Amino acid sequence: MSASNEQIFETLVYPYLNHAVRMLEAGYASKADIDNAMRFGCGYPKGPLTVLDELGPATVRDALAARHAATGDHLHQPAGLLEEVAAQGGSFEALGAGSVQAAPELRHDIRTVGVVGTGTMASGIAQVFAQSGYDVVFVGRSEDKLAGVTSYITKNLDRAIARGKSDEATKAEVLARLTGATTREALADVDIVVEAIAEDLAIKTELFVDLDRIVKQGAILATTTSSLPITELAKATSRPADVIGMHFFNPAPVMKLVEVVTTESTSPEVDETVKALCARTGKVAVSCGDRAGFIVNCLLFPYLNDAVLLAEAGEELGTIDAAIKETAGFPMGPFELLDVVGNDVSLAIQQELYREFDEPGFAPAATLVAKVDAGELGRKTKKGFHDYS
Repeated sequence: MSASNEQIFETLVYPYLNHAVRMLEAGYASKADIDNAMRFGCGYPKGPLTVLDELGPATVRDALAARHAATGDHLHQPAGLLEEVAAQGGSFEALGAGSVQAAPELRHDIRTVGVVGTGTMASGIAQVFAQSGYDVVFVGRSEDKLAGVTSYITKNLDRAIARGKSDEATKAEVLARLTGATTREALADVDIVVEAIAEDLAIKTELFVDLDRIVKQGAILATTTSSLPITELAKATSRPADVIGMHFFNPAPVMKLVEVVTTESTSPEVDETVKALCARTGKVAVSCGDRAGFIVNCLLFPYLNDAVLLAEAGEELGTIDAAIKETAGFPMGPFELLDVVGNDVSLAIQQELYREFDEPGFAPAATLVAKVDAGELGRKTKKGFHDYS
């Protein structure tokens, strides 16, 4: 089998565009937020709904309808909203017109930020806030772990100085805003806590119980989880209105996107404050609700899974990677990206999406499962879909 670049593009990208329409149709996120999520979270040149308008809604609808007739896969059936826009000769840009909202404002006074965790994500988040002028209290299990955070931030600042993007005085100011602690009690007076610890619901729940006890009333409790139910964490506290998701992307000092995830209990003031805080730290905030995948993972990983299925049908990995980069303008091909993310992480996310949406087409591809079983996880093990040895 050897498909053309255009055929590969249609096979992988059209269902991704259709899924974005379904997300908009369901009222889960706005057109602007869906497009911004994929631009700033994945580095795509354009968001899916903008791409759909450029291709022509009728063109995409017709191609999907033909594919649905051939495969019977519900995911290939054109979304109702796509059918509607195509039939009317309209555009998704027009649907999004008039939805521009006023810039969010801080409804809570935020002066000091708490960060729980000492890994790469936590360290990056601490740097983001300190660079933006906030005092940061970060909590870890040991002095060695705390030193690791300071070292990580120092190296990043030194690289910025070497590139002429910063100076020693700024570095000193940023580092002076950081205070490490080995006890959570140090978070008592912070105005917002952002946790970035292990992706384990039991561990995070225990933390939120503790934060509820320790942190002053009125403070915001935020989680960076990318897959766990934030509603469950909120239930573990006596203040669910103050609990929200802030899903930063890695590395946090570089990536612009933050998915701001509200539960049914999150107060509008907390939501607006977090979005305003994102803007003040130079981030692009997008709004969505508490369900598996949020915006980015929900659109990205089914596309990656489809790429694995296409390879299983006989297409060469390198051909698929090259075709997507050339035709879609994505910064990486799907197999290059899978190997960067880690096949174990990718499988876990795809499994979560499959459980959440109960779509047969979301079932993880057999080859992805086999790669994980074989320990071929991608760049971190020197072998995944490609060989890095």
